[in-house]
Amino acid sequence: PMYSTFLHRDNQTRQIQDALTNVEKHFGELCQLFAAYVRKTARLRDKADLLVKEVHIYADTETPSLKSCLKTFADQLAKIQDYRQAEVERLEAKVIEPLKSYGTVIKLKRDDLKAMLSARTREAKQMAQLERTRQRNPSDRHIISQAESELQRATMDATRTTQQLEETIDNFEKQKIKDVKKIFGEFITIEMAFHAKALEVYTTAYQHIQSIDDEEDLEVFRSSLRPPDYQSRLEVVRANSKTSLSVTNSIKYTHGMARQFDCFRVLKKKKLDDEEDEELEDVTEDEQ
Repeated sequence: PMYSTFLHRDNQTRQIQDALTNVEKHFGELCQLFAAYVRKTARLRDKADLLVKEVHIYADTETPSLKSCLKTFADQLAKIQDYRQAEVERLEAKVIEPLKSYGTVIKLKRDDLKAMLSARTREAKQMAQLERTRQRNPSDRHIISQAESELQRATMDATRTTQQLEETIDNFEKQKIKDVKKIFGEFITIEMAFHAKALEVYTTAYQHIQSIDDEEDLEVFRSSLRPPDYQSRLEVVRANSKTSLSVTNSIKYTHGMARQFDCFRVLKKKKLDDEEDEELEDVTEDEQ
């Protein structure tokens, strides 16, 4: 029975050690990876801040509609970075710190395990001492009784520390499960909150970008390519074109009237000549 008890205790100790080592290893890895995730998010925030700055600088060089919409987009993108900063801070507080605290928790549990192992070691030594006493002084009841009393105290101490460790490890396992649920739940909630806010702001930013007036900006650009007095010069050219056309039409009309007058004079002269010829013929006939 005693051998079976020691074997059970050894198995129990090994399981506790394995459980602590497993949590220490994987929580440590999770903590490092979550920390790297947060650092990447913070760097993304910094890069986005630079992008916001550059968009503002570029917008100042553009046409009115494009400028206005780009600046609004930049403001919306900056707002998202404020949400990203809140995401970083919440992840550090709600995810990384609880995982990091398990380093201290594991250390305390290992100390409890060492105390239990020390109590069991003392019990084993007292048991060996009792066996040696019985072999060396089988008839000395006083010495044997004294060794038995030492063994009994050591066994009671080992039993007490074992029970305390069992309760401690049980509470540790219970708390670990709760913490895993809470930590991963916090991570999901934080990410959902950020992305929900970001989606809302990105939607507004998209609407502003789509509201850029292509025709208005293109007309402003075309106007910038023309000289400042282009419009007044164009009006002068158009006025001159109308005057030239009027003069040309007037000249054409005058030339037409002149040609008609010449034709009239020729016809009139021919008619007079014909009348004179007729009178001359009448006079000649009379003289004959």
